[in-house]
Amino acid sequence: MPIAIVDDGSSQSIVFSLKMNRKFRRLRAKLSVLAHAVLFFGAVLAMSGCAGVVMTGSNSVVFDVTPASATFGTVNVGQAATMNITLRNETLSSVEISQLSVSGQSFSVVGQDNFPITVVSGGTYAFSVQFAPTAAGAAAGQLTVMSNAQSGSTTVVSLSGTGAVVIPPLSGLSCISAAITGAGTDTCTATLSEAAPSGGSTVNLASSNASVTVPATVSIPDGSTSAVFTATAATVTTSQTATLTASLGTSSESFKLQLSPVVASSPAVSLSALTCTTGSITGAGTDACTATLSEAAPNGGSTVNLSSSDASVRVPASVTVPANASSVSFTATAAAVTTPQTATLTASLGTSSESFNLQLSPILASSPAVSLSALICATGSMTGAGTDACTVALSGAAPSGGSTVNLSSSDASVTVPASVTVPANANSVNFSATVAAVSTAQTANLSASMNGASVSFPIQLNASTTALDINATNITFGNVILDSPATQTVTLTSTGSLPVVVASVTLSGAGFSISGANFPATLNPGQTASLNVQFDPTAEGTENGLVTIVSTSVANPAIVIALSGTGVSAAVDLSWDAPTDSSDPVAGYNVYRETSGASSFQLLNPSVDVETTFTDSAVQSGSTYEYYVTSVDGAGIESAPSNTTAVTVP
Repeated sequence: MPIAIVDDGSSQSIVFSLKMNRKFRRLRAKLSVLAHAVLFFGAVLAMSGCAGVVMTGSNSVVFDVTPASATFGTVNVGQAATMNITLRNETLSSVEISQLSVSGQSFSVVGQDNFPITVVSGGTYAFSVQFAPTAAGAAAGQLTVMSNAQSGSTTVVSLSGTGAVVIPPLSGLSCISAAITGAGTDTCTATLSEAAPSGGSTVNLASSNASVTVPATVSIPDGSTSAVFTATAATVTTSQTATLTASLGTSSESFKLQLSPVVASSPAVSLSALTCTTGSITGAGTDACTATLSEAAPNGGSTVNLSSSDASVRVPASVTVPANASSVSFTATAAAVTTPQTATLTASLGTSSESFNLQLSPILASSPAVSLSALICATGSMTGAGTDACTVALSGAAPSGGSTVNLSSSDASVTVPASVTVPANANSVNFSATVAAVSTAQTANLSASMNGASVSFPIQLNASTTALDINATNITFGNVILDSPATQTVTLTSTGSLPVVVASVTLSGAGFSISGANFPATLNPGQTASLNVQFDPTAEGTENGLVTIVSTSVANPAIVIALSGTGVSAAVDLSWDAPTDSSDPVAGYNVYRETSGASSFQLLNPSVDVETTFTDSAVQSGSTYEYYVTSVDGAGIESAPSNTTAVTVP
């Protein structure tokens, strides 16, 4: 009830308004009463709350925000920092917040409720502001609170923070060969401990020996962990060591390269073998062949001469084995023949020579012409490394001796056999395409060819990535009875193609706790982990909290779950119907209660209750109570008890 106090000697007036809001959980039941009348009542868990006072006049009151400015300091790009903001209503009336807005890139509000929100006098409203920089450098913004506060409809909080890029240190420097004889080159790799940040990383290079030169710098691209460069060695007259050094910031790595002079008395290099992948070709086709030396080729390489005894098979006139290598590959191309015959391939180096016999078979004239009809694979898209089952199909059955189909791939990330043979009388043959992981999306075209005809099949290669998904971003516990904890489960799922690392899970907010998985934890693709979030209030009122999950997920490295719940006390509300057919007027009612396991009922009301309702606040969670009601006339005479009803408090 509002009460107004007015001073006739001045223009000031003070108005008080009191409203009781106590919150209880309600349970209802029905009873009937014997004797004086038939009574019906229900048991209800009631909800009530605290009072708010509104006061108008000339007193100085404020609606303010804490803190007045939010400084996040330095936060690494790809990570996030959170700061709690509290709006405090110290005015003498309720204030309605109509909107929260944030300006400035990388700043956002988390844990925000639906608006409008009313903050009672003396009350507070809490939420969080997050700073998640996407680039290095200082960032600024502001949080604007729109309300109907008399002290001003707009409250502004300045926001600031600095994004920082973490440059990973070097983890290794390696070269393919640790020794060079005479002049030559070596392929080297500088490796970071993790992927380079946006803009890449520039690594400085140096050599301790003037006989070995390297580029002054090499750049590792954004998202990559390594870069390749060439070390060039000049001829030396004595054995010596060159130390190659790579440096980035305060980190450095080195690699020792042994330089040796060319020894004039070294024995001559000779051929040791000539081999081809298949010993038989039907119709036109190709075969992959290799010439192998007895030892590594000297400085300048070794030239191997090639020849074929049959004009139907062509080979290059010569191939060169590179310096320090021991073999070289080449292709033998066969034309269609009309009769079976053998082509002898010969490789020669100095006084040494090696040979290989290649069997050529014609396509039988009596058989219908067979051609390629299709090349198909089980999947047209792959993410990460793996294999794809592929099939080459002919237009008809392969003739006697089978049909050889040549295979190739347009992308080095996908390898296939050089050829496959469809067996005689068969229509198809299977093979596997082996896929290596790629860092960027690309398409590999597989090709099959036979007798001048070809078919192809594209495979889409997708870049591998990490991703983490959760089943809830906002957990509301609602009303929870004091000392009766409530629990909800959050499920984390690795939805990317690479394992995701959940680095940490942190919690804020009174009355909240988490349990379940231990962190840090690595979740393989498709794997899940569960978090149990519990709310166990010890006092009445609303509490808010946050769960922050930090992981290596590319799309969402920091996930925030907003928590809320209200602690309430337990009580039982009883209600019944007044007698309608009693000749003896009812003066009031008595309410009796028996706790489960007790031997007798106890009177609850110290005096006759004239109303047809009664609230029993002296109950405990988890206990069961039985109630009955009697009516009392003007002489104090009670009726017989009503039927009993049992109530279990949650």
